[in-house]
Amino acid sequence: MLIAFLVTLAIMWQVMPYPRKSLDYLIMGAASTMVSMVVLFLVLINTTYKRDDIFFKRRK
Repeated sequence: MLIAFLVTLAIMWQVMPYPRKSLDYLIMGAASTMVSMVVLFLVLINTTYKRDDIFFKRRK
C-alpha cells in the first residue's frame, strides 16, 4: 500500500504547478491516501473473499 501512496504522490507532485501552497500539499496527501485506501480495500476483498457474490447474500 505504501507503493500506491508513493506513486500517487509522485504523480501529483509532477501535476501540481510549482508555486505550491500548503493547500496543494494537503490535496496531494489526501488524494494519495484515498488511492491507497481504495487499493487496500480491493486487495482485502480479492484475497479474503473468493466468492462472486461478496456484497449480496442469497436467500434460502
